[in-house]
Amino acid sequence: MLTYADGESLVCPECAHEWLPQSANAVESEVEPAVESTVVVRDAFGNMLQDGDTVIVIKDLKVKGASFVVKVGTKVRVLRVVDGDHNIDCRIEGVGQMGLKSEFVKKA
Repeated sequence: MLTYADGESLVCPECAHEWLPQSANAVESEVEPAVESTVVVRDAFGNMLQDGDTVIVIKDLKVKGASFVVKVGTKVRVLRVVDGDHNIDCRIEGVGQMGLKSEFVKKA
């Protein structure tokens, strides 16, 4: 969770939402325990991907907003598997952290 303290409240840098730490604990205790849902993400060949896996890019990918391309054969470390369109949060050497679609990678 990417948060920082601003006085007595916590702030989310992505959406600027502010809350008091003690109010978050109170809300969590009132809500029923959440059922953990696991996201199943598969690579281009049907192999299941998990957090911490290493994958290889199988297609040249243009990086939106940049003038370079992630080349075929680039090794990528999966930081976490998430639900959504770009379902792999990863770190690419020389590029940094970004999101990838699982259909363009294969498990190493």
